Amino acid sequence: MAQIIPFRGTVYDQAMVGAISDVVAPPYDIIDAAGQKALHDRHPQNIIRLELGIDHPGDDATSNRYTRAADTLRSWITGGALKRDAHPAVYYHTIEYAPPSSDARASRKTLRGLLTTTKIEPLDSGQIYPHENTRSAAKADRLNLLKACKANLSPIWLLYSDPQNAVLGLLERAVKGQPPRIDFEDDHGCRQQLWAVTDPAVLGQVVDIMSSKPLFIADGHHRYETAVNYQRFRREQDGASTTLQPYDGVLMLLSPLEDPGLTVLPTHRVTTTPLPPYAAIKSRLGDTFDFKEFPFSGENMPAVRAQFIDALRIHGRTTPTFGLALKGENRYVTLALTPAHRPDANASPRAKLDVSLLQQLVVNTLCPTQQEQEAILYTKDDQEALDWAAHGTGTGALLLNATKVSEVQAVAKAGERMPHKSTYFYPKPLTGLVLHIMEE
Repeated sequence: MAQIIPFRGTVYDQAMVGAISDVVAPPYDIIDAAGQKALHDRHPQNIIRLELGIDHPGDDATSNRYTRAADTLRSWITGGALKRDAHPAVYYHTIEYAPPSSDARASRKTLRGLLTTTKIEPLDSGQIYPHENTRSAAKADRLNLLKACKANLSPIWLLYSDPQNAVLGLLERAVKGQPPRIDFEDDHGCRQQLWAVTDPAVLGQVVDIMSSKPLFIADGHHRYETAVNYQRFRREQDGASTTLQPYDGVLMLLSPLEDPGLTVLPTHRVTTTPLPPYAAIKSRLGDTFDFKEFPFSGENMPAVRAQFIDALRIHGRTTPTFGLALKGENRYVTLALTPAHRPDANASPRAKLDVSLLQQLVVNTLCPTQQEQEAILYTKDDQEALDWAAHGTGTGALLLNATKVSEVQAVAKAGERMPHKSTYFYPKPLTGLVLHIMEE
């Protein structure tokens, strides 16, 4: 199934660049314009200068942010800021973090995984499963960058099943007693640690165990499809080869589905176009959902909000349940799907998802036009969604419970794709810890 390819990773030389925390970056697709500028200003060798460069007046086909990224990458390698490891490795990686939560008592968790390259397979091969649809513009941008730099700058995040912890158990034993090669706290308070595992015997065992496991894309669908397109481009350019080429593999973080450190956050919807008044919404949806109201005043709003969120989470364990808050309304409302409208046992995995039910039964009713739906804002933060509705950024907040990892797996195995903004796997792997350079 998954063909793991240990590789000679390229990493920052801390003696030259200083603190690793100053040169890494979050994934490009969660960086806004202010964050982009801040990272450019933070350090002259921050990875953002490669991953998300700045457009300049007068850019053309021969001089643009992609060509500048390629030139910068070469200069960092030549100058020694980036150095390629001497031996093939897989990299054991841990991220200790506090899950985003409205509950301040939430304990810290640790996500574990291995950074490696994995042989690219077609998405219809039954070996690597997507679960979300992609958009052409993002793929074109990533392909232009990949063609210019000939390097994977950030890992795609995939999941595999390993209830016995066989793979990470091997790596943990291999690095036991060794200080991490990288160890720092990032901007979000996550402790990032990394070890290189180079023992050929251990690598052989990892490759062998992983060879029977399918992979499920958690985050990075655009980058995976870009890797497939780049492989096709290189094969057309270079001709067929009987041996694996560097562009036949792509950089991945692989984590077990069963890892207790894995967190999936819901992606809440906040409408920005006018909504019907509450009485009309209740009339339209009252046959489909059981409404429970949580009225509040200015004084007790925080306590009632906490009760409302707790009720959403608790009821959502057994029944598809959504949260509703409207601008100008001093009440929160849970909407629990009535038995008559719940999907039957034969429904497809996609049809059973809370996010699918919300789209079909609520969003399509309250925001029936494409224009209204395209104006929806998204956030993974309960409080932010409710604040946006309360303070006028939006007209209403629609809260969900998180999609379960098992549901993502079922949708992917069924060959289906989830609705837009269905999952937010957390914490996102950083860009710049290890690079996969495809050419010397």
